[in-house]
Amino acid sequence: MGVGVGWMEEEFAAMNAPFKERGAVSDEQLTLLKQLWTEEHITFRGKYYNVNDIAFNPKPYQKPRVPIWVGGEGKYAQRRAGRFGDAWFPYFVRITPAELAARFEYVRKIAREAGRSPDELTLTCCLPIELTPDDAQQEENYLKGSVEQVTDRLQMFQKVGVTHIGLQFMVPHYPERQEQIERFAKEALPALKAYGKT
Repeated sequence: MGVGVGWMEEEFAAMNAPFKERGAVSDEQLTLLKQLWTEEHITFRGKYYNVNDIAFNPKPYQKPRVPIWVGGEGKYAQRRAGRFGDAWFPYFVRITPAELAARFEYVRKIAREAGRSPDELTLTCCLPIELTPDDAQQEENYLKGSVEQVTDRLQMFQKVGVTHIGLQFMVPHYPERQEQIERFAKEALPALKAYGKT
């Protein structure tokens, strides 16, 4: 579910956390986690966190560490994904595959500047979807229509390198939403899986 900035500010206030510093806090957390996951004992001095000679065990099973998917659509989130992430996972209500790919190029650029291989990063996203019983007029930047139409649109995202797509079914009531999810799983997923293998 998408969250408006107003709700986020209230949530941060309830936790007595600095809303305007949330990005800097996230960057510091990711730096600290990397050390905790890869070193035996660490001492860390930051603006928000300070630890002295601590150990963290067990270490992540995944090597070199737990995969980090960085959410967020803006430049700060893109920079965070380039510096720390294994995947960039934005949620755009409206975006074309080409626009998403162009924004991902900026994430890759940041990774190169940070001394990382941009090929280590994966492009993922979350998109709203509206299934209709029949074909619908198509909008280049929005997933809406019959199973065949949305499957074709999703394949365009696959073509630009998106490896995982979270879908938010926009039907407001649960029984109808469940029906759409089941219909999508039965009719669209096989075609999308087959397309990904070609």
